[in-house]
Amino acid sequence: MRLRKAFTLIEILVVIAIIAILAAILLPVFAKAKEAAFRAGDISNMNALRTALQLYRLDQGGNPPQLLGYATTYTPGGSDTVPADLAKGFLYPKRIDAVSTFRPAFNKFGNLDVTTAVWPARDTRALGSAAIVDTNGDGKIDSNDDIDGARQAYYWPNDTDPVCKGGAPCQVTDQQIKLYKLSGYDVAEVTDPQTGNKRYELRYALFWTNFAIGSGPGFGNGAANDDPRQLGYTDPPDTTPITWNGYFRDYNNGQVVAAKRDIVLFLGGGARPFGSNLVNERSWRVMP
Repeated sequence: MRLRKAFTLIEILVVIAIIAILAAILLPVFAKAKEAAFRAGDISNMNALRTALQLYRLDQGGNPPQLLGYATTYTPGGSDTVPADLAKGFLYPKRIDAVSTFRPAFNKFGNLDVTTAVWPARDTRALGSAAIVDTNGDGKIDSNDDIDGARQAYYWPNDTDPVCKGGAPCQVTDQQIKLYKLSGYDVAEVTDPQTGNKRYELRYALFWTNFAIGSGPGFGNGAANDDPRQLGYTDPPDTTPITWNGYFRDYNNGQVVAAKRDIVLFLGGGARPFGSNLVNERSWRVMP
């Protein structure tokens, strides 16, 4: 009788175990390589947006209100939204030839998805402790340059911000303005650290301080001691943030992990990795 050779049960189990071990080793490597490719692509797109902004500024003498543009409808006041890739925006299609340039890799929203947005969380460091630029023009940077009006405007659900000092008005974005969700550099979906809920926050804004956009005496028109690093001012410095990409940040129990996972685009230096916790805390007040 002729004997047939075959694998024993032990040999099969050994092979399966080896395959499982190799998969456990290689899958994280593949995931990291995929993420690295996504990050490289997003950095390239963000730098393309910066170049487009420079061209727009040469043509128009200033920066556009939004990167992609406001969501519009075919009929006034209607609900029939014009797809983002068909709408003529400030940079697209004249200076940016693909609407995908405006969408971060991890942003999966479509051309018809729209939303309103709120200001990111206010910088909660004590006033006088976080001077960034010489806002009052005295030639030095000290605690006198860190004042409430030049701090970031703040969103609070009931229009009352307990952080505001001295009766300073608190800014809530105009709920009538709708933006395309796919433009992750105009608005972005984030996790609210207080509630764990998702919300949409502004990423690109010409003006973001109470002095620039608030209401009441001394607010709404800028001020001599306002933070000059705002895109809406005539000649903002190179340290001015344009927008940032927070889709790579990690969370732990709803809190942003302190790691260089965000990508911040500055006016005079291109996109670069930045501490996620710092961007979450300071938004437009981050420095290169």
